[in-house]
Amino acid sequence: MNNIERRDCGMVYISDDAVFEEQKRARILTQKLNTADRADFDLLAGIVKELLGKSEGAFINPPFYCDYGSHIEVGKNFFANYNCTILDVAKVKIGDNCQMAPNVAIYTAGHPVHPDTRNSGYEYGIEVTIGDNVWIGGNTVICPGVHIGDNVVIGAGSVVTKDIPDWAIAAGNPCKVLRMITEEDRRHYFKNQDIDEEAWEIIMAQQK
Repeated sequence: MNNIERRDCGMVYISDDAVFEEQKRARILTQKLNTADRADFDLLAGIVKELLGKSEGAFINPPFYCDYGSHIEVGKNFFANYNCTILDVAKVKIGDNCQMAPNVAIYTAGHPVHPDTRNSGYEYGIEVTIGDNVWIGGNTVICPGVHIGDNVVIGAGSVVTKDIPDWAIAAGNPCKVLRMITEEDRRHYFKNQDIDEEAWEIIMAQQK
């Protein structure tokens, strides 16, 4: 097997010339995105669509960095804020209505722990999946192999090393579930403050 085939099967592989050649497209497009007019939202959205392929309403605030782009699969209304990094050696699957605050990093890439093995040049990628309606706080790191469920909030500064279940609020290093989201959270925003009547009427009308 060549190294691209090994990589795509989740086996250890070496980043040889053929692997680097595959990365050129993403490097060209991320440079285009990161140097584009930040006020031209249509231009930015168009570059994002070209980089990620299939996407509906996806928007990324540059700068943004990734290895391939083609290994990132996002659902509807994806939003990533400034300085997002996705090392998509393996597949990164993200559901609908996912929002990422600044400085979020998703790593599928990894290296062997033992220095002799690591120095051989072999590395690997393990898939990361994120469900629908997920909000990921600023400066969060998501490590290889993690699955984050639907309707989850990840607190700022978290390092996510293990799976997070549906409807959880989780935070910390390592990231742990703090509590579950309940019906009582529906009208709250910051520290249990209630959304005002005018905004609440609009929100409720959208849900009919």
